Amino acid sequence: MEKRKLTITLQSDWKAALRAAGKLAQHTRYQGETLNFQTPAAFFSRLTERRWDIVNALQQAGSMGVRELARYVGRDVKRVHEDAQVLVELGLLERTEKGALHCPFADIHVDMHITPVKQAA
Repeated sequence: MEKRKLTITLQSDWKAALRAAGKLAQHTRYQGETLNFQTPAAFFSRLTERRWDIVNALQQAGSMGVRELARYVGRDVKRVHEDAQVLVELGLLERTEKGALHCPFADIHVDMHITPVKQAA
């Protein structure tokens, strides 16, 4: 099985992001998956430094339960559970049949362009 790839984009026009992902999906070979955020604020509020630590830990160590993951990253089990739940909802983490967490992506790329926002007159 080919290693999965994820591209995280920041694009306010979510319809354009969906169209672009659809065009990629038309290719016969696996091109990777896309997760879009409409604003930098939405991105940074959902993908905090501690959540990135969890993703990175699971990329390095493989599948593990929440308690083991909490020990691995040196954090409280409850907080790791809450953060892992958000990451599962976003699709950055998945659960195995036995309930362990794992990151299915060998490569995660963040594509971010920040341009001036037009102010209302």
